[in-house]
Amino acid sequence: SLGWGFWAERSGMTGHLAQTDVRRMRRAGIAALTSDEGLALFDAAATPSTAPATADAVLLPIRLDLPVLRAQAASGVVPALLQHLLRIPTRRTVEASGAGTGTSALWQRLARLPEAERVEALKTLVCTHVAAVLGHADETAVDSDRAFKELGFDSLTAVELRNRLNTATGLRLSATLVFDYPSPTVLARHLLAELTAANATDGVGTDRPALPAAGTATAVDEPIAIVAMSCRFPGGVRTPEELWQLLEQGTDAMAAFPADRGWDIEELYEPGSQTPGKIHAREGGFLYDAGDFDPGFFGVSPREALAMDPQQRLLLETSWEALERAGIDPASVRGSQTGVFAGIMHHDYGLLQGPDGTPGSPSPGSIASGRISYTFGFEGPAVTVDTACSSSLVALHLAVQSLRQGECSLALAGGVTVMATPALFVEFSRQRGLSPDGRCKAFAGGADGTGFSEGAGMLL
Repeated sequence: SLGWGFWAERSGMTGHLAQTDVRRMRRAGIAALTSDEGLALFDAAATPSTAPATADAVLLPIRLDLPVLRAQAASGVVPALLQHLLRIPTRRTVEASGAGTGTSALWQRLARLPEAERVEALKTLVCTHVAAVLGHADETAVDSDRAFKELGFDSLTAVELRNRLNTATGLRLSATLVFDYPSPTVLARHLLAELTAANATDGVGTDRPALPAAGTATAVDEPIAIVAMSCRFPGGVRTPEELWQLLEQGTDAMAAFPADRGWDIEELYEPGSQTPGKIHAREGGFLYDAGDFDPGFFGVSPREALAMDPQQRLLLETSWEALERAGIDPASVRGSQTGVFAGIMHHDYGLLQGPDGTPGSPSPGSIASGRISYTFGFEGPAVTVDTACSSSLVALHLAVQSLRQGECSLALAGGVTVMATPALFVEFSRQRGLSPDGRCKAFAGGADGTGFSEGAGMLL
């Protein structure tokens, strides 16, 4: 078989590549094949005299720029697939040069700078290498506050950036660097901390920045301030002010089942029936716009947005709104010790059929808090809890505990419920625990069962 390299002719396999992608591949030592070159290589591979000697051999028809590859070999950033073609410096040589200790000319330059300018210098360094990896002309094309994912990084380019920064800083950095420190600004702060620690006793510089201090516990009786909140509730409620108005006016927000979720209400509804699979009520509290979402705003592809549980989408939206209502630019807390605590008990969205007619993939609620942390670049705890009806309350309790123990300096806490299927109504109808009119009548003589509702809320 043939493992083709990059063809210059635009096709279904290369049409999505931008010029920055092409320039990046060229700088990596991989040049584009013309159609004539590709056809000639195909003929050569198919000719018995030049074909592989064994049937299971794989030929790689690829055009390589050897001078570029040799230059990369000197810095150790050659792809593993091509390393056997070149003379690569041995690990012993690299270690002898001091790589891994951070004792480099870079630190000598940083030590002479005022403390406030060191992060900026490292930010420029990171952005310069980001631009080189992504194929941009220079570092000015890179927004240092955007997440690496939004800038266009994948696992391969992440490793390439790590290798470049290993060489530039003299540190040994993790292959997961861009995922652990999700923007150039956050990564620059991390590099400064690593370089400072590595050179703490070398006598260079007298005004080094202090390493980030470990979290300190807060007094048990010190108040925890709620600085903002956001929400979505039945009755068209989209803000805390609208929720207050709904409560003040005593509005009944319970209404008919949603018509856009594929629930066959006429088939399901059978009041008083003991037939399995039937529902005894026709109303509940619903977020009729739960499916609305702007994926581009959060850097999510349309396909991923369809696969994403609407509960996760709502948590992203309400988290952003809570920060916004607090007067905090979400970009300003990227890399901060902000925690996320979310309560979720419904996990049935993944059971639905996908847009291509195949069964949906499981959508565990456990990733909801992590998705928020990753999207916003938070580095505090990310916890999802399911304690049924008390999930959001427990999430809030854990957030307060985390703040008091110094595990985070800021916390988003709340929860979400969107019922993707009518399974809960069916089960409580089977138990004869669902109120016929879909409404709870707590502590009332006429109480005749429970009712169910959707909603989302976040406190900051």
